Amino acid sequence: MDEQIVAALVRLAHTLGLTVTAEGVESELQAGLLRATGCDSAQGWLYGRAAEAAEIDKLLARRTR
Repeated sequence: MDEQIVAALVRLAHTLGLTVTAEGVESELQAGLLRATGCDSAQGWLYGRAAEAAEIDKLLARRTR
């Protein structure tokens, strides 16, 4: 039932011209289910831990080299 509610909210947002970002994604299973509903983006522990802005700048600088 939770998945149906999430899918309905994603469809509603898209109908209204909005993009959908899921928060608190912690597992590949959750990410897959969100992708299947059409969720546009996600954030959470699966992708990276919270960090200070300076740490994120350093991480991004390393990835662009």
